[in-house]
Amino acid sequence: MIRLPGEIAKDLCDPHLKPGRRDFLRVGGAGMLGMTLNNILAVRQASASSGLVGRPGWDRAKSVIMVYLQGGPSHIDLFDPKPDAPTNVRSIFKPLDTSVDGLQYTELIPRLAKSADKFTTVRSMSYTPNGLFNHTAAIYQIMTGYTTDKVSPSGQLEPPTPKDFPNFGSNIVKMKPTDEPMLPFVVMPRPIQESNVVNKGGTAGFLGKAYDPYYLFPDGDDMDMGKMDRIRIDDLQLRPDVFSLRLQRRARLRDALSSQMPTIEKAVESYNLDEYYDKALSLIVSGRAREAFNLEAEDDKLRERYGRNTFGQSCLLARRLVEAGTKVVEVIWPKVANSSDHSWDHHSGLPKRMKEQSAPMLDQGLSALFDDLDDRGLLDETLVVAIGEFGRSPEMGVSTSGNNNSADGRDHWPYCYTSLIGGAGIKRGHVHGKSDKTGSAPVEDPVHPTEILATIYHAMGIDPQSIVYNHLNQPRELVKAEAVEKLFG
Repeated sequence: MIRLPGEIAKDLCDPHLKPGRRDFLRVGGAGMLGMTLNNILAVRQASASSGLVGRPGWDRAKSVIMVYLQGGPSHIDLFDPKPDAPTNVRSIFKPLDTSVDGLQYTELIPRLAKSADKFTTVRSMSYTPNGLFNHTAAIYQIMTGYTTDKVSPSGQLEPPTPKDFPNFGSNIVKMKPTDEPMLPFVVMPRPIQESNVVNKGGTAGFLGKAYDPYYLFPDGDDMDMGKMDRIRIDDLQLRPDVFSLRLQRRARLRDALSSQMPTIEKAVESYNLDEYYDKALSLIVSGRAREAFNLEAEDDKLRERYGRNTFGQSCLLARRLVEAGTKVVEVIWPKVANSSDHSWDHHSGLPKRMKEQSAPMLDQGLSALFDDLDDRGLLDETLVVAIGEFGRSPEMGVSTSGNNNSADGRDHWPYCYTSLIGGAGIKRGHVHGKSDKTGSAPVEDPVHPTEILATIYHAMGIDPQSIVYNHLNQPRELVKAEAVEKLFG
């Protein structure tokens, strides 16, 4: 079993046990690299839908990176400044021209403004007609494509359960198993969390733990910007007493035993167990994952370009992982929602916190990710999505979700916000959709978060409405939405 140290967390399914952070990480480690790894790879390739083959963007992506801006960034103060709106609506930050004619961001993100010709800016994200004002409920939907009917009076969801809908990454690695000796799905640098609800929407749910991501949560709290420097790559090595040759001999012993069991072999021959075992063995013996996690192998100038902080180094590691063959990487914003400092949950102190903390990290890390992928020729085959669970209220100092907001803060706003999406055939230097004069609602081409998920599946060559079976063996679509084909060139 592989473990990496991480944030202290509770197993909310068994709160009385009060496990430590290492116990929390077993969920992903046991499934990804334990003795049942061959089960992960023993899945069928989902057949391509004949109706989608050849459609714009279909099967263009080999991998996907979701940069998840948990907390709900203010679209008005980053991507849609509304300089002509009333004083209490328009951004206090100056509008800034981008590399795309007619498109303005704010002065907080000059590097992203310069890189805007590499991706599409979607200004019409919207939960219309039903807004999800609670972080956890909105997170669950954007990660799984489904809403949950169990929300407590405080707005918090129930803890994660094996009955949950799977995270989109888990669906992808099940439907499109990797041929590479590499971790298929990695989440870092912290779990999805709001208050005491940890990892809701971040597991494989009813698919089973074999499809959980590999959780990379290094030691250190949210304010520790050097935590990615403490990734313990030695944890990805074989124990000193287990050499590769010895492990391979064990595989040959298995083959010898199998040859004496023709009846069993015949019963399972359709599952290609040898093929899947060999792939699992290849991952364990290969040093590929260990090398991908070795950030010290990167040039110092490039590391500085991404930003020497948790977010920037996570973006750099995401690039290294997809380059090595990982299919899905989720970079979770390193500060939990419903908190202070560089959290995007700016109910108060927005001008100072955005200018000095959250926006500079986003600007540096995300722009470097787009530029670096493009420079290496990886952007053509890597879909990058940067999105939060919602935006912030157009009017400052008002309450839209029952929270207290100071005059310099913005509350939750699910009816209109902005996301960035690029790579894998997505139009470059494009603006999709349009918001109204106050950034309150889309007036052109609204995009629901579930449609972003459908677009991800589509780009990976998976029919968004493919059927999976839940814990009760009931058929369920991956997501009840269609891809936004207009996003593709």
